[in-house]
Amino acid sequence: MIGFIIRYIIIAGVVMIIPRYLKGITVDGFTTALLVALAMGFLNSFVKPILKIISLPITFMTLGLFSLVITVGMVYLVEVYVPGFKVSGFIAPLIFSFIVGFTNSVLGMFSK
Repeated sequence: MIGFIIRYIIIAGVVMIIPRYLKGITVDGFTTALLVALAMGFLNSFVKPILKIISLPITFMTLGLFSLVITVGMVYLVEVYVPGFKVSGFIAPLIFSFIVGFTNSVLGMFSK
């Protein structure tokens, strides 16, 4: 349980740092960043796999590029549910999602 809390605090810290270097992403405070980290984890665990299965034909026809649209859609969905988190454009949420995903993967390697 402590590992889970530490992991999401670190991810929230990364969520706080990203808007300093990436235009198009705004996070109001650390509480908002923590909510974004939790919402991204929840949506990527439960909603994204369902969307990937549903959109399999279009993903196949676009040679996998539609999965980038799903990834950006997850960030925009987090924007809808977390007040104080603002996103604009397509590239900024895509890079944001990649950075958060990479951070999550690195933390996953250390937690085992």
